[in-house]
Amino acid sequence: QVQLVESGGGLVQAGGSLRLSCTASGRTFSIYRMGWFRQAPGKERQFVAAITWSGYSTIFADSVKGRFTISRDNPKNTVYLQMNSLNPEDTANYYCVPSLDGRVWSFGSRGQGTQVTVSS
Repeated sequence: QVQLVESGGGLVQAGGSLRLSCTASGRTFSIYRMGWFRQAPGKERQFVAAITWSGYSTIFADSVKGRFTISRDNPKNTVYLQMNSLNPEDTANYYCVPSLDGRVWSFGSRGQGTQVTVSS
């Protein structure tokens, strides 16, 4: 099993920045890719970004391209989501989800999430 803990959320004004962290423990050697997802009240879950556990490959949702970056700190088993130029539409609970095979997301192993609120 993989355990995930997110942190770094908060309240920020539009145009501001936040950096989210996702720290993994347990069977981290089984992770192929780590993804960030978000969900706002009354809205569907949305993919945000992902990075291979090796850190060599990243992908982003169109809505965050050019504003968000994702990176990985190998020794700390931590994935970061740097969010810049935030706008109110980015308000959501953000959580990380592992993929063990690179194709399927293991939502059962997701973290609790961290709340991001962007004020206008």
